[in-house]
Amino acid sequence: MITISATQARANLYDLIDEVALSGKRVGITKRGETKVMLIGAEDYESWQETNEILSDRKLMRDIKEAEEDIKKGRFVTFEQLKKELKLNV
Repeated sequence: MITISATQARANLYDLIDEVALSGKRVGITKRGETKVMLIGAEDYESWQETNEILSDRKLMRDIKEAEEDIKKGRFVTFEQLKKELKLNV
């Protein structure tokens, strides 16, 4: 992560936008020496939003934990087993 002052960010905004969009880097923007905001790419933002939605869904998180336990205990069917059971030639 790069950290720059708000003054530097203002002077180089278009270059920062391009750099963040192309490289995926994040830029912390400071005001009086304290990081106040982050400049992140649109893809990163969307990913964070989706992750937050998943983590906020209690039922979904419970289902994920149950699925992880099933995998640990060997309670699953592989794709190959499923194809064979359903007699699919995929």
